[in-house]
Amino acid sequence: MLLGFVLLLSVISVMEIRSATAMTKFHGFQQKQMIFLGVGIVGMFAISLVDYHRLLEISYWAYGVSLVSLVAVRLVGTKVLGARRWINLGGGMHFQPSEWVRLVLVLVAARFFWEIVANGRELRWKDIGKAFLLIGVPLVLVLKQPDLGTSLTYLPVLVAGLFLGGIRFRQAAILIVAVVVVVGGGLASGKLLKPYQRARLTAFMNPDSDPQASGYQIRQSLIAVGSGGLWGKGSNKGTQTQGDFLPIPYTDFIFAAFCEEHGFIGAVGVLLLYFLILVRLIQNAQTASDPPGSLIIMGVMGVMLFQIAVNVGMCVGLMPVTGIPLPLMSYGGSSIIYMFLALGIVMNVRMRRFVN
Repeated sequence: MLLGFVLLLSVISVMEIRSATAMTKFHGFQQKQMIFLGVGIVGMFAISLVDYHRLLEISYWAYGVSLVSLVAVRLVGTKVLGARRWINLGGGMHFQPSEWVRLVLVLVAARFFWEIVANGRELRWKDIGKAFLLIGVPLVLVLKQPDLGTSLTYLPVLVAGLFLGGIRFRQAAILIVAVVVVVGGGLASGKLLKPYQRARLTAFMNPDSDPQASGYQIRQSLIAVGSGGLWGKGSNKGTQTQGDFLPIPYTDFIFAAFCEEHGFIGAVGVLLLYFLILVRLIQNAQTASDPPGSLIIMGVMGVMLFQIAVNVGMCVGLMPVTGIPLPLMSYGGSSIIYMFLALGIVMNVRMRRFVN
C-alpha cells in the first residue's frame, strides 16, 4: 500500500515537471526525473533486502564517511549561484552529499538512542549533549555551504530521537528555552545567517515590503496558487508557471505550479496522498519488531513531515523560503534517491516485523 501511494505521487511529479518546464530551457527534465525514479526504485528494493540491523551496525562508520564527504564538498565541490553543495561526477551529473547524510543520520540516531534505552537508563543531559553534537556537526557543515534548507531537515531526526528516547518534560522545556535564546541571539547579531538568508526568513511576513527582491518569490507563488481557483487552469495553461513568473516551478515551487494548473481540488488530492503515506509510516513504526525499527521509521517520517510542512507553507506564504524540496514531487536526483532509499529501509523494517 505504501509503495502504491509513493508511485502514484511519483507519476504526478513527472507529469507536473513536464508541464512546468514545457515552455522553458529546462524542457525535458521529466525524462531525467524518470531516470532518477528508476534508480531510486532499484535502490529501494536493494536496501530492503539487507537486514536493517546490519545497517545499524555500520551506521557509525557511515557517519564518519558522511563527514568526510561534506568536507570534500568544501574542498572540491562545484560552486553554483554562490553555493558549494555538489560534487561533479562528470557527464552533467552532480552528487549532493548532504542528501544521503540525512539517511545516515536517521540510522545513527536510531542506534544512539536505542543503546540508551537498551541499557535501561533514562536520558541524561550528557546523552542529550552527545545527540546535539552528533546532529550538529553535519548540520553546521551543510549550513556553511551554505544550504539552510537541507541543514534544517536534520533537526526532525534529533527531535524524533529525543522524543522516542524518553526525554523528560523538564529537559524539553529547558532545551526549548535555550534554543530560542541562542538562535534569537544569533539572528539578532547577524552572525548566524547570511544577509540574503535573513531576508528570506523575514520576507514571508510582509512580502509587499520588497516585492522586486526578497518578497518576489512569495508574491508570485501566492498569485499562482490563488489563480488556480477550484479546478485549476489545466496542464500547460498556467499563466504564472508557463509565463515564467513563478521561480523554479519544477523544484521549490512545484506545489504552487500544481495548484495553478489543478486548483484546490488537485492540491487537496496531493495532500491526501501525503497524509496516507505519513499514516502508513506511523502504522509501520507501531508494528516494528523492536525499538530500533520504530526509531528508524519515525526518523524518516519526521523528516518527510517537516519537508512537506515547510515547502507547502512556503508556497502559500505561511513559511519562509528556505529551498526545501517537496518530497517525491520536486525535481532532483539526490532528493529522490534519498527518499526511495529511506522508504526502502522502512519496508525493510516492516518485512521483518515478525522476526524476534
